[in-house]
Amino acid sequence: MSSSLPEDPGHLDHLSTPDSARHSPERMEDRPRFFPVEPSNLAETGLEPGVSLDLALRMAHTVTEFTTENVVDRLCLPEPLVVELLDHLKRDRLIEVLGEAARGYRYSITDMGRKRADRLLEISGYVGPAPVSLKAYTKALSSQLASFPEPTPEHVADAISELVFPRGTVKVATLAVMSRRTLFLYGPPGNGKTTLGRLLHKAIQGHLWIPKCIGVEGNIIRVFDPQVHKIAYPAPTGQLDRRWIRIQRPFVVVGGELNSEALDLVFNPRLRYYEAPLHFKANGGTFLLDDFGFQSVLPNHLLGRWIYPLEHQVDHLTLNTGQKFEVPFRQLLIVSTNLDPTKVMGPAFLRRMGYRLLLDDPTPAEYERIFREYAARYDIEVPSTFIPWLLDRYRFEQRPLRGCEPRDLVERMRDICTYRGMELTIDEEILDLAWKGYFGDPLNIH
Repeated sequence: MSSSLPEDPGHLDHLSTPDSARHSPERMEDRPRFFPVEPSNLAETGLEPGVSLDLALRMAHTVTEFTTENVVDRLCLPEPLVVELLDHLKRDRLIEVLGEAARGYRYSITDMGRKRADRLLEISGYVGPAPVSLKAYTKALSSQLASFPEPTPEHVADAISELVFPRGTVKVATLAVMSRRTLFLYGPPGNGKTTLGRLLHKAIQGHLWIPKCIGVEGNIIRVFDPQVHKIAYPAPTGQLDRRWIRIQRPFVVVGGELNSEALDLVFNPRLRYYEAPLHFKANGGTFLLDDFGFQSVLPNHLLGRWIYPLEHQVDHLTLNTGQKFEVPFRQLLIVSTNLDPTKVMGPAFLRRMGYRLLLDDPTPAEYERIFREYAARYDIEVPSTFIPWLLDRYRFEQRPLRGCEPRDLVERMRDICTYRGMELTIDEEILDLAWKGYFGDPLNIH
């Protein structure tokens, strides 16, 4: 399952997980863990020397004066490495010393340095944590995925326990999660496809280290996104490489708003650096493509973009210069649609879906079980005559049963009881009001 990218021979080698650890029965906490150790010299950063120097000079250009400590905090590099960078810039007369500081010295950029920084800013306006090499990121991701505990049937059953599904549905969902193969969910709306996709992510355990950004051929690509990634607390202590950040394994959801541009690098023309696409940010976690077939991009084009990544677990991204490079494609991909699969994709695409799962309308017995289990959450027992009466109403109005409707009707009955200042009660009169409010008939609440 590893990508075909060459491995970084640098300081991450000792963090790789041996094959014996992947299959041994020891507990998760006993397994080798990835921990990004801070580099002891500039070579161990995995970056070309000029990248770090240019980044430090651009940072110097943004302020009137700065200290050694300011650069350490801004670039997230160890102090000895920052001192080495600043000494280099000072020798080249790009910065000058103003005096001593609490830690190190105070500096300012020179006129020569400002002219050089202006030229650098025309290429890239990025100022922030120093990037991690793509090779180091790829190796770290593979190492972490190999050391995570494998999801079990019990993990999946616990994750989706709030839903009621036939036994066969649970088995297929479990197989998809355990095998990390793509799961394709389809069927009528209202039967839990989106909710199932969200809950399955809970079966994926562990925290993930990701770089704040990566460097490719002198270009900066932002990886960490506070809108997508949730920081895992508490932060570990030790000689941490602060270019990395520990997050909860990511869960990314996109729906009808997805377009073809979002599948590749997004270039910020003002700041002149790149934003990683969402499926890249989902590496190590789950990517849920919801409402498939309703995107502005044609379904075949969308899946055609991912045929190679699905088969080889690597993707290819393109810089503005036209240069392509390979990145890992390592997430649980879940695709959900209300449409007929044969009408939104051809056999070639369907064949590449690891598992296909139809979430059809519940049977009357399943509907009753869903209704009773949801009512039980409020410690309410459903009268024995209530469900037959409710099912007769469905038949009379020729409405199909939907898996979400027991929850929705109970919640609306709860709203009505709260409005009346009473405890939740399930009876035909209250259900009648809830039914009319839910399906669009006029209400007459008193």
